[in-house]
Amino acid sequence: MTINGGISFWYATHPGPPATPSRTLHTPRTPLTAHATADVVIVGGGYTGLWTAYYLKQAAPDLRVTVLEQKFCGYGASGRNGGWLYNGIAGRDRYAALHGRQAARSLQQAMNGTVTEVIDVAAKEGIDADIHRGGVLEVARTPAQLGRLKAFHAAELAFGETDRELHDAAATRTRIGIADAVGSSWSPHGARIHPLKLVRGLAEACERLGVVIHESTPVTEISAGKAVTPYGTVRAPHVLRCTEGFTAALKGQKRSWLPMNSSMIATAPLSAETWAQLGWSGREVLGDMAHAYMYAQRTADDRIAIGGRGVPYRFGSRTDNDGRTQPATVDSLRDLLFSFFPALTGTEITHAWSGVLGVPRDWCATVTLDRTTGVGWAGGYVGSGVATANLAGRTLRDLVLGESTELTALPWVNHRVRRWEPEPLRWLGVQALYAAYREADRREAASHTPRTDPLARLADRISGRH
Repeated sequence: MTINGGISFWYATHPGPPATPSRTLHTPRTPLTAHATADVVIVGGGYTGLWTAYYLKQAAPDLRVTVLEQKFCGYGASGRNGGWLYNGIAGRDRYAALHGRQAARSLQQAMNGTVTEVIDVAAKEGIDADIHRGGVLEVARTPAQLGRLKAFHAAELAFGETDRELHDAAATRTRIGIADAVGSSWSPHGARIHPLKLVRGLAEACERLGVVIHESTPVTEISAGKAVTPYGTVRAPHVLRCTEGFTAALKGQKRSWLPMNSSMIATAPLSAETWAQLGWSGREVLGDMAHAYMYAQRTADDRIAIGGRGVPYRFGSRTDNDGRTQPATVDSLRDLLFSFFPALTGTEITHAWSGVLGVPRDWCATVTLDRTTGVGWAGGYVGSGVATANLAGRTLRDLVLGESTELTALPWVNHRVRRWEPEPLRWLGVQALYAAYREADRREAASHTPRTDPLARLADRISGRH
């Protein structure tokens, strides 16, 4: 029987209370009970908000930092993602076009270092997040995917990732026994993590530094100098929005970032004999070059957790409550898993869940602080937020403290983007685009053409992805 929802597999397999203070999933931190003041108020208790709070208190211990979270820390994407700690960042090519290749290269180098930064902080703070630095393996399974893979590999080398490796079909199967694999690109700048363990450990580290975290405290409005909740208003010179896929729920933010759905399934633990057949001894995080791409990891307890877009968007920017996933999406992810690994056909799928990620209209992640109002934000990670949130947190720290640093000079700082189209255009557009991507994948697989299908190229231009 598949457990569908319940936030995520990560919660189902790590339900116990954090080490300190004693607390279970269903007894959240104390909510806000009255008006309050702070030096910095952060809206959102996920990776971005917690990393920002952590680095602010590290740099300025006397700063009064308050985090307001609508449910509990890690309720959103930080507790539901695929556990990819890697160096990808949304919008790099656009930043290269706007600011020059060297600026974009600096952004990429900062991301490369961010993977190590997260691992080092986890070790320093005693956070056991099942981290295994096996790198990232991105695989091609059709001739068209192989063409994109080679172009992608060359682009990464051009942006300074000289330690990346390109593998042919045989070398790819030596790493992981993927059916029909024709090539792959491997980067050392990636690690497998248990996302919930990381976010819980980070919240505890923040509290040890003196950060005040109020859970069960939804923020309904953000404006200069204040964050408004049903239980009181927190006033502060700096108000930081770190809400990613839940941004549309805030007053005035309905069309800022689109909440894109991503869904996952997890298998039962696989036997040693099965793993001997599949390989994957390096525990790389795994992705592919399909237009409707997948992502996967080998978990610490020897399952496979695999994800994809499923139903990409809900009308009116709605989000789910508990991660429940449509049965058709569960079936499609199961079929995808068995397509990659035919030997697993019939393997039990124990968990299914979904979450939302933030997508700006130009698909570019951003960090912003308006110095006239003190209002700032970070996000729009388009699914690459596990590491990017750390870089965003360090950058917001420098912006709040008024420092000019290498981080504040990066091209994603203070980038502005136009809003999404109103409904029903937004819903119709997203549905059409992902239908086009799925059809392009089908046509490429059937035709064995070495060229990217024109339907996908058209969808890329319309969506703003390229």
